[in-house]
Amino acid sequence: MATPHSPGRSRALPRHLHRSRGPAGAASAGLIAALAVCAGDAVARVFPYGPRHRSVNDLGNQFVPFHAHLWDLLHGRAAGDLLFNWSSGYGTAFLPDFGTYLSSPFAPLVALFPRADIDLAVYVVTVLKTAAAAAAMAWLLRTQRRGPWWGAALLGASYALCGWSVIEASYNPMWLDGLIAFPLLCLTGEWALRERRPVAAALVVALCWTANFYTAYMGTLGAALVLLLRLALTREGVRARLRVALRAAGATASGLALALPVLLPLFLSSRQAYPGWTRQFAPAPWTDVFARLLPATYSFSSPALFVGTGTLLLAAALPLHRAVPRRERWWWSGLVAAVLLSFQWKPTHLAWHVFATPNGSPYRQTFVLAGILVMAAWTALAAGRPGPRALTAGAGLLLAALLAASGSALAGPVAYGLGAAGIAAAAAGWWFAASPRRRYALPAAALLALTLVTQAAATTAWGHKGTLGGLDDYPSWGAPHTARAAALAAADGWPAHRTDPGRPALTGNDPLLLGGEGGSYYSSHTPDVLTRTMAALGAGWTSRGRSVQSLDSPVTDAVFAVGARLRPDGTVGRAAVPPLVTLRPAGPPPAFGPSPFRNQELLLGARVYEDPVAPGVCRAGTDAFLWAPAYNGTARLADGAPFRLNGNAPRNRAAVQPLGTSRGPSSAVSFDQGAPAAWTLACLDRPLLDAAARGLRDTGAVSVTVGAHAVRATLAPGSAGTAVLSVPAVAGWTCDGAPAGAYLGLVAVPVTPDRTTVSCAFRPPGLVPGLAAAAPAALLLLAVLARSAVLRRRGRP
Repeated sequence: MATPHSPGRSRALPRHLHRSRGPAGAASAGLIAALAVCAGDAVARVFPYGPRHRSVNDLGNQFVPFHAHLWDLLHGRAAGDLLFNWSSGYGTAFLPDFGTYLSSPFAPLVALFPRADIDLAVYVVTVLKTAAAAAAMAWLLRTQRRGPWWGAALLGASYALCGWSVIEASYNPMWLDGLIAFPLLCLTGEWALRERRPVAAALVVALCWTANFYTAYMGTLGAALVLLLRLALTREGVRARLRVALRAAGATASGLALALPVLLPLFLSSRQAYPGWTRQFAPAPWTDVFARLLPATYSFSSPALFVGTGTLLLAAALPLHRAVPRRERWWWSGLVAAVLLSFQWKPTHLAWHVFATPNGSPYRQTFVLAGILVMAAWTALAAGRPGPRALTAGAGLLLAALLAASGSALAGPVAYGLGAAGIAAAAAGWWFAASPRRRYALPAAALLALTLVTQAAATTAWGHKGTLGGLDDYPSWGAPHTARAAALAAADGWPAHRTDPGRPALTGNDPLLLGGEGGSYYSSHTPDVLTRTMAALGAGWTSRGRSVQSLDSPVTDAVFAVGARLRPDGTVGRAAVPPLVTLRPAGPPPAFGPSPFRNQELLLGARVYEDPVAPGVCRAGTDAFLWAPAYNGTARLADGAPFRLNGNAPRNRAAVQPLGTSRGPSSAVSFDQGAPAAWTLACLDRPLLDAAARGLRDTGAVSVTVGAHAVRATLAPGSAGTAVLSVPAVAGWTCDGAPAGAYLGLVAVPVTPDRTTVSCAFRPPGLVPGLAAAAPAALLLLAVLARSAVLRRRGRP
């Protein structure tokens, strides 16, 4: 497809620049990417190089705790397994969370670190993923066409160091699996073009979709676009193109079928999750879009397009690079433009994001454009050194983009300075790196690498500045974590009773991070039944109901068999609580009403709260509990300590707050911000609660055996009514061979006097159909392997 080089315009690359073979380019790309990320983190003085927290937003609130739970699973210390999680939300499905956060092949590496170094383990995994993405892209580039290994290394590294990677995916490390997946999925397209490795292609697809389905979906769309372009450029005729497309589609379908045992439960769980925030898409101003091409910019609502000025210069020079056939030049340039435009149009924006605008960053597909830009740059470099005309035009185009960005507030002097200097360095670097004189090549390549590392490190550091300034951050594991974890371990009594990490929490997933079996849980899969049940009982939440908080109430502790609770002062409060399985009267279950205190009594089966004897005053000797879900401030008994309530509807909801024991009229409730519009005070009578809990213990299960995802309870002879398992009634529970019922949001099963045992087990919905779909796909791939082996023995290709 190549045309002869035009003398004086473009020069073929000297042979010595092609001499290295094998993994040199991939390894070098990974090293450059890792160096740049670590340098940027060190400049920003974030963990592990400085005192600043790295765990912002979901990184500290979800990913680190989930990896800590994976550590427990791999070391045999977790009560559950891959199917069920006994630690969070008083018991919930785990396979969907595993498929969302932990199914990356890199995730098990955290088991090699001490558990107290879980933050460091996640950081190392993040750096390794970035390096792997660089290596995968470098490998793809040299598969697509022959070219200099050092050029593939630089361009592969620039892909892995794109703004989306170092700013957004760095604190959503599951997205980095998509960064790796895109070049790998494009590689399966190259195999389809060459009629090679159909089984390996299917396995790659399965691996990518299992590692992170969300970004793998975007990567698959991008890989399909790249394959269509490659078909248009390298194959003639409908039949030839159709054969390649069918091979690629077959490998993709087989790979997706293999991944269904994880994907199908994940998709079904998403449907059963508490609804998140619905957001309308608004395209970013084009001035901001152009500004994000520069290094050292940050924004949550615009695409992080930075890929290094070296890559941008080659891509911008491609349309006038005479050594590249005109058709190829315009196809690649047109694909770059089309993908960029698709980011700004709502129908294509929705298509990129599985037809739902995400709650956070609305440009999560940006890594695909970064990869296509890198492939366009490689097309220019592999054909030979761009001539002065092409480089000048490319530099002019980038300067025009800088000028267009001048109306944006996102780019400052640092961004413009690094951008302008980078364009000059890249122009000189690419010109001299491909020089036939060897003494120029090494310094020029070093200049290009230094430019990339400097710009990427600056972008990384700038990203930390933006995220730490605008997002929640969570402390790395330290002495407070160690003390809490030790206290929880010392109080462990599972399954005789639960141990709750308590409030205030360090993260939204303290039971996963610190230990115990608590009520708090934060996930994309937080069950609707959990959020609504806990909210009815007075629990608080953040993240619009996706992050459910533990409820500090002795009444709900009795209901959920919480016999030990960590207090803010580090001590453990203990109580004699009913077993995990208790008995309620037969008949239709009651329904929750508007009062969390009456709802707690319904679930407990007894009245234990009194009304105040006067407005805002509980009877002396009773415990005062305040419910003010929308209040954002502190409240107290007039003679007591203040307590913080975090109500900020609809994002946050304040929990029922214990205020202490009332002394009578001197213990009236007061608010530092003025009384909220709606609030309720209830007064707990402890002797009544003790009697109610004793009654549940007396009639409850005489023994309970808990497995990884099953419960077996033995009841007293003659027991009758409704057996209630103190676990939210999430889909997937069966009891005695039939789908489990529900009693006020908890798993329930009717019991007759002739039965003395209740057996319940959990299986994620979709697991069996997923396995049924994966089995024939696996058999088909085995048949393909067997056929290939037979043909090889017969000497046929």
